[in-house]
Amino acid sequence: MSDPKDQVRATVVVTGKVHGVFFRAAAQSEGMGLGLVGEVRNLPDRSVEAIVEGERGLVEQFVAWCRKGPPMSEVEECSVRWGAARGEFRTFVVAR
Repeated sequence: MSDPKDQVRATVVVTGKVHGVFFRAAAQSEGMGLGLVGEVRNLPDRSVEAIVEGERGLVEQFVAWCRKGPPMSEVEECSVRWGAARGEFRTFVVAR
Protein backbone atom coordinates (compact mmCIF):
# COMPACT_ATOMS: atom_id res chain seq x y z
CA MET A 1 0.00 0.00 0.00
CA SER A 2 1.32 3.43 -0.89
CA ASP A 3 1.90 6.19 1.61
CA PRO A 4 -1.29 8.28 2.03
CA LYS A 5 0.70 11.48 1.46
CA ASP A 6 1.47 10.25 -2.07
CA GLN A 7 -2.26 10.24 -2.85
CA VAL A 8 -3.75 13.09 -4.88
CA ARG A 9 -7.17 14.16 -6.12
CA ALA A 10 -7.92 15.52 -9.57
CA THR A 11 -11.20 17.03 -10.70
CA VAL A 12 -11.29 16.77 -14.48
CA VAL A 13 -13.88 18.50 -16.67
CA VAL A 14 -14.01 17.42 -20.30
CA THR A 15 -15.92 19.25 -23.02
CA GLY A 16 -16.65 18.39 -26.63
CA LYS A 17 -18.50 15.38 -28.03
CA VAL A 18 -18.49 13.49 -24.74
CA HIS A 19 -22.19 12.56 -24.31
CA GLY A 20 -23.62 9.48 -26.01
CA VAL A 21 -20.17 8.07 -26.81
CA PHE A 22 -19.69 5.89 -23.69
CA PHE A 23 -17.25 8.42 -22.20
CA ARG A 24 -18.36 7.74 -18.60
CA ALA A 25 -18.24 3.96 -18.92
CA ALA A 26 -14.85 4.10 -20.61
CA ALA A 27 -13.53 6.52 -17.96
CA GLN A 28 -14.74 4.18 -15.22
CA SER A 29 -12.99 1.25 -16.90
CA GLU A 30 -9.78 3.26 -17.36
CA GLY A 31 -9.83 4.46 -13.75
CA MET A 32 -10.47 1.00 -12.34
CA GLY A 33 -7.76 -0.45 -14.55
CA LEU A 34 -5.31 2.03 -13.07
CA GLY A 35 -6.42 1.18 -9.53
CA LEU A 36 -7.98 4.61 -8.96
CA VAL A 37 -11.13 5.49 -7.04
CA GLY A 38 -13.66 8.21 -7.75
CA GLU A 39 -16.69 9.00 -9.84
CA VAL A 40 -17.58 10.28 -13.26
CA ARG A 41 -20.79 12.11 -14.19
CA ASN A 42 -22.49 14.10 -16.93
CA LEU A 43 -22.93 17.78 -16.14
CA PRO A 44 -25.93 19.87 -17.25
CA ASP A 45 -23.76 21.88 -19.69
CA ARG A 46 -23.04 18.63 -21.61
CA SER A 47 -19.52 18.28 -20.25
CA VAL A 48 -18.29 15.32 -18.22
CA GLU A 49 -16.72 15.63 -14.77
CA ALA A 50 -14.47 12.99 -13.23
CA ILE A 51 -13.19 13.17 -9.66
CA VAL A 52 -10.38 10.69 -9.15
CA GLU A 53 -7.99 9.83 -6.35
CA GLY A 54 -4.88 7.69 -6.23
CA GLU A 55 -1.12 7.82 -6.65
CA ARG A 56 -0.08 10.95 -8.56
CA GLY A 57 1.52 9.09 -11.49
CA LEU A 58 -1.59 6.97 -12.00
CA VAL A 59 -3.91 9.97 -11.74
CA GLU A 60 -1.74 11.74 -14.33
CA GLN A 61 -2.18 8.72 -16.64
CA PHE A 62 -5.95 8.98 -16.19
CA VAL A 63 -5.88 12.70 -16.99
CA ALA A 64 -3.85 11.97 -20.14
CA TRP A 65 -6.51 9.41 -21.16
CA CYS A 66 -9.26 12.02 -20.57
CA ARG A 67 -7.53 14.39 -22.98
CA LYS A 68 -8.28 11.94 -25.82
CA GLY A 69 -11.22 9.91 -24.46
CA PRO A 70 -12.75 6.79 -26.00
CA PRO A 71 -12.72 6.27 -29.79
CA MET A 72 -16.11 7.87 -30.58
CA SER A 73 -15.54 11.00 -28.48
CA GLU A 74 -14.12 14.30 -29.65
CA VAL A 75 -12.48 16.06 -26.70
CA GLU A 76 -12.25 19.82 -27.18
CA GLU A 77 -11.01 20.84 -23.76
CA CYS A 78 -9.86 19.10 -20.60
CA SER A 79 -9.38 21.17 -17.45
CA VAL A 80 -7.83 19.74 -14.29
CA ARG A 81 -7.95 20.98 -10.72
CA TRP A 82 -5.48 19.26 -8.35
CA GLY A 83 -5.85 18.79 -4.62
CA ALA A 84 -5.18 16.52 -1.70
CA ALA A 85 -6.94 13.15 -1.63
CA ARG A 86 -9.91 13.10 0.74
CA GLY A 87 -10.41 9.34 0.93
CA GLU A 88 -14.15 9.54 0.33
CA PHE A 89 -14.32 6.93 -2.45
CA ARG A 90 -14.06 3.14 -2.15
CA THR A 91 -14.36 2.28 -5.83
CA PHE A 92 -14.84 4.02 -9.17
CA VAL A 93 -18.47 4.67 -10.09
CA VAL A 94 -20.56 6.25 -12.81
CA ALA A 95 -22.76 8.75 -10.97
CA ARG A 96 -26.25 9.34 -12.29
